[in-house]
Amino acid sequence: MGPSPGRPSFEATLAAAQAGDDRAVALLYDDLQGTVLGYLRARAGQDAEDVASEPWLDVTRNLGSFSGDAPAFRRWVLTIVKRRLIDFRRAAARRPAHSGPGPADSLPAGDDTASAALAGLSGDAAVRLVATLLPTKQAEVVLLRVVGGLGIDEVARITGRPPGTVRVLQHRGLRRLAKDLDGSV
Repeated sequence: MGPSPGRPSFEATLAAAQAGDDRAVALLYDDLQGTVLGYLRARAGQDAEDVASEPWLDVTRNLGSFSGDAPAFRRWVLTIVKRRLIDFRRAAARRPAHSGPGPADSLPAGDDTASAALAGLSGDAAVRLVATLLPTKQAEVVLLRVVGGLGIDEVARITGRPPGTVRVLQHRGLRRLAKDLDGSV
């Protein structure tokens, strides 16, 4: 959450949200919900909206225990989102009938190559493309880096992978996207 004219800083918004100000909580939600939904649409497909509400319940319930800056808050929220997605998948696996297609592949990270490979596509189109074309691990990394705007070390912490592995997954995913897009864009 960046400061903008007439809008409080992240720190002020966080403090107000932790003190129980519903408007401040709504600002935090508004700033990240697009990222959360983009990530979940690529990972959970048509179930994204169902999964998206659960993390915010955890965020609001545990907001008082959070301390850090805006990037740390983004990491914290996306880590909660990933955990709720895992819980959702486990629960779905225990259900006798599966509704709809399985979760989409994960996405790789973002840099100049990602920008070039995904240039000209809308956010939703880019997320669908990544989810369709890339294996799960690569897709997850690309989504967290490009859609989530996270750095290598942040993605490594969220995914539980070493930074070198995140870089390799990102590189392979972006290379594959660039190759596939070269013939179709």
